[in-house]
Amino acid sequence: MGRRRGGIGIALVTVATLMGVSACGGGSGDQASGADAKASGKASASASPSPTKPAGPPMLLDTIMPQSGTTVGVAMPISVVFTNPVAAKARATVEKHMKVSASQPVEGAWHWMGDRRADWRPKTYWPAGTTVKIDADMTGVSNGNGRYGVHGYTHTFKVGDDVRADVSVTNHTMKVTKNGTLVRTLSINAGSAEYPTWDGTMAVIDKQEKVHMTSCSVGISCDKGSANYYDLTLPWDVHLTQSGTYVHYSTGDPNPGSGSARGSHGCVHLSMSDAKWFYGQVKQGDPVTITGSPRGKAPADNGYADFNLDWDQWLTGSASGEQTTATL
Repeated sequence: MGRRRGGIGIALVTVATLMGVSACGGGSGDQASGADAKASGKASASASPSPTKPAGPPMLLDTIMPQSGTTVGVAMPISVVFTNPVAAKARATVEKHMKVSASQPVEGAWHWMGDRRADWRPKTYWPAGTTVKIDADMTGVSNGNGRYGVHGYTHTFKVGDDVRADVSVTNHTMKVTKNGTLVRTLSINAGSAEYPTWDGTMAVIDKQEKVHMTSCSVGISCDKGSANYYDLTLPWDVHLTQSGTYVHYSTGDPNPGSGSARGSHGCVHLSMSDAKWFYGQVKQGDPVTITGSPRGKAPADNGYADFNLDWDQWLTGSASGEQTTATL
């Protein structure tokens, strides 16, 4: 099996990394549920339990991303995962108790990815340099299924430089910009016709210097005799989807570009030097936008692909509608 990151966090954990298969995904698991996002870490609840115990078992937050004190990219949503399902009838009230404030006010809204995960994103990207705070005052709030919140949670983070990567599958290029200025154009190979790469915008989930990737873990092939079988540990891995999409270096495609024309199993390949350079440029929440692939856009809950929904689509998943952030 491929290496899988993350684990099930305790109920008060508010530090999270989306767990996903560690391989270029071309088979099963394309629509990984955001409700499966778990990770262990240090709790950062901002309030003590309510002195008055509400009726019923507690409603707790499993995770909140981004972590407090971190600096993220302009496409990073606030992503809240609950330990238990939140009923549709309770979502408007729950949303209203999750207050978002920003140093530069923006329009945005919550959107439910199933019944356990709610993401808040701005209508367009965050302005670089914005400080953002979420106050999730869940004390006494019902989830509509007999559970009541007993804690408040606070996270504050900053939006850093506006770093974007635009990948053209057909031109075999990746253009990296920083605060609107082109920094470098890199040669890439994307997925093959059999295993095409996801299109659309995917915010970086995380990155690792090395990841163990296997074809078996994503349902491509468990047969060692197959031409599509692989079991590799590869460097400079920037994680884009839970279903296993990465930007990285591959030993099987060391010199990507239009000349090599070698397709991947869904990942975006860079040369060793370019992969290391790109790894050093990007951070969680930076948008990587891929165009020219026949596969279609990654589902919004397959990692942090929230901006693959247009604004009207986003609002259909909100119980309380569009709102303007409070001012910090």
